[in-house]
Amino acid sequence: MNQNLIPAAEAVSKLIQEFSKLPGIGPKSAQRLTYYLLRAPDEQAKLLAGALLSIKQKITLCSICFNVTESEPCLICRSDQRDRNKICIVEQPQDILALEHTRIYNGLYHVLHGAISPTEGVGVDDVRIKELMNRLQDGSIDELILATNPTLEGEQTAMYLNKLIFPLGIRVTRLARGLPFGTELEYADDVTLTHAIEGRQEF
Repeated sequence: MNQNLIPAAEAVSKLIQEFSKLPGIGPKSAQRLTYYLLRAPDEQAKLLAGALLSIKQKITLCSICFNVTESEPCLICRSDQRDRNKICIVEQPQDILALEHTRIYNGLYHVLHGAISPTEGVGVDDVRIKELMNRLQDGSIDELILATNPTLEGEQTAMYLNKLIFPLGIRVTRLARGLPFGTELEYADDVTLTHAIEGRQEF
């Protein structure tokens, strides 16, 4: 008998365990996904596995805005159709997807990859603030839009950024309060995000 073969039950348990590690996936959801894939055609499972490997092998971070990308720089940073005098600061790459879906904002972005949270051990040096400040040195930016999440950590990060940027004389705005406190940007609907962008306020 081939000792490398994993018994079916063990393979199922292993996949359930791995799915359970994903954010928002509880034990029941993990079981449903596993048994769905178990019944699915082999081709579907292969496509999923290929897609998972592809994002790990092909996706990198843009050296300018730190959004996820397959090219360097990313499509947004190298586009000549964008307003290059505005930067919208977000916490995570998925926030860009939410804002782009509204088709209202046409400037550039900067992804922090987190928010300042001393209680969780996330400090200033753990997010991409230094890189943002470097982008502002050439004087080409007229406005910075703070689009951090309306959470305690997002507010702390926005206040810290405003304190850093104020001496540079750059206009700093924030998304309007159409976004309910305690929620995350990626889950907001298009109408709410549109009003938030259009109604942004001076920080």
